[in-house]
Parts: sequence; structure tokens; C-alpha cells
Amino acid sequence: MTLRKQGVLAALALGFLAARETIAGGGTVVFETTSVYHHIRVVEAGEYRSLLFDSSEQSRIALADPEAGRFEYIDYFFMPWLWNVAMTNVLMIGLGGGSAQQAYARYCPGVTVETVELDPAVLKVAEDYFGFRQSPRQRVVISDGRMFLQRSRRQYDAVLVDAYVEGRYGASIPYHLATQEFFRLVSDRLATNGVVAYNCIGVLQNDKADLVGALHRTMKSVFSQVYLFPARESWNVVLVGTRDAEAKKAHELWPNAMPAWQSGRLRLPTFFQRLGVFRVAPPASSLNSPLLADDYAPVDGLLGGMRPLAPQLRRQTAAPR
Repeated sequence: MTLRKQGVLAALALGFLAARETIAGGGTVVFETTSVYHHIRVVEAGEYRSLLFDSSEQSRIALADPEAGRFEYIDYFFMPWLWNVAMTNVLMIGLGGGSAQQAYARYCPGVTVETVELDPAVLKVAEDYFGFRQSPRQRVVISDGRMFLQRSRRQYDAVLVDAYVEGRYGASIPYHLATQEFFRLVSDRLATNGVVAYNCIGVLQNDKADLVGALHRTMKSVFSQVYLFPARESWNVVLVGTRDAEAKKAHELWPNAMPAWQSGRLRLPTFFQRLGVFRVAPPASSLNSPLLADDYAPVDGLLGGMRPLAPQLRRQTAAPR
């Protein structure tokens, strides 16, 4: 056994022995461990259980129903159905508590979801505390997401990216999963009508250089169109990249998903409701934000550029839109 594996197992063993403790701001820690990659806590507060990396909330479920209570932005990972109406397989980079994976299992039972997760401790926590289960249609590979894409030759109907690390200003996207080279790799792994959906922390009102603007500009350098789905209940923005020759509006796209909805292949109850946030216009900040590349990707610095907002830019802090 390698020293790295020994370290992971030791961290898990210590974590499972952790006693329940009350944390500042309310809530009870029911599990805690430090893995090779994260300080992981499972916290219960009121009717919800949450997964935290350091101080950033990654996933949430309702204790009364593990399949309920997920964050709003998860629903926007179903938007690829607007462009790819016959989806059968999805690649997800980042597991967290498995909210998106379980939602796909429930609302798109004919779709196979392959998840790439860097941290084996996160998989263990998702299984033990958040109801996630592997199955023939739910497979998890422990690997770095970009390395997995480089080694794989499979084609996917959609690639969903929801990977975070803790940085100076809270949750931040790993540098190597936000560059032009990364998105070119993603594009190479997409099927003919393939779509990429990317979760980002940020706001759309900002006109200064920021992460949302930089991601939009970078994705637009690879994909013909980039659409925005800003969550109403948090600072999350899901960017969707497609190969559309021309930009389309929501009312032009939603009929595409109707056959899947009517046949039961797509069952998300809020699907058409979520189209109310659909945005075609780029964020104002994209004009001033840098193109992210492997040799220049100041991801946490762009989040730090929003310092007046930084204390609020936790992954799921409620915010008015």
C-alpha cells in the first residue's frame, strides 16, 4: 500500500470516530475528516444535512427525503436536453454529495452518468451520508477530471462540470478545469449534438473583470454559443456551451425537449419553469475579463477582484437577483 493510500485511509478512520459537535452559526457536525484534498464536514441544521469543504457548502439534502432539498442550480444541469434531445450518457466532473447524479437517476432513468471524482473520501461520504449509490447507470471513477478526459476516447452527450477547491476567497474552480485547453478537450469528447454545462460562482451585474466573465469569454473561444442560467436563490451561474451556428432564445428551444418530456425520458418537474432565467447576452464583465489559458488562469484572483462580495460568495449563499 502506498503512503498516499495509507494517508487517505487514516484520515477516513479518524473522521468516522469524530463525535458530534455544534459549530458556530448553528448546526451539528455529524462527521468530520481531513483528506488529502479537503477538510470535509457533514453538518446537520434544522431539516437539512450539508456537505462542507472547509467553510464552503457543496451539497445539501433534506433529512426527511434524501432526494429532496438539493440546490436550485442542480436543475440547470438538465438544460442540455434543450439542444440534445436524445441523451443517453453524461460525464460529470465532481461528485460532492451526489445531488446531480441522484437527480439524473430519478428524472432521467435512461441516461447513464459517469462521474469523475478526485477524492475517494468524498465518494465515501456521499455514500454514507447523502444516499448516493453506484449502479450500472451510476459509475464513479477516482481520478482528476482533465486527466480522465485526456485518457478517455468515449463520446458524451453532455459534460457537466461542478468541481471546486477552497482558496483564499472561499470556494474556487481548479485552474486546470477552466482554461481554453480544457474546453477544447471537452469539445473533443462531446458527441455531435453534445453540450457542456459548467457551474460557476459569481454575479452577472458586475462590469469589472471576474470569474463569470472570464469563463464566458474562454468558453466562447471554443464553443459557438454560450448561454447563461443564473440561479435565483444563490450566487451560482451555470454556463452552457453549444455548437449552435446561431444563438437561440428559450422559446425557440423548449419545443425540442417536449418529446423527451412527453415520453418520460425527461421527468424533472421544474424543467420548463427553470427556463425563466435563460440568458443569451454575455455578462458585461466578459469584455474586461481575461481569456483563461494553461499559462495564465488567475481563477481565485478573479474571485478576489470581487472583494466587496467575497464574504458572501460562498457556494450557496442566498442572494437576490
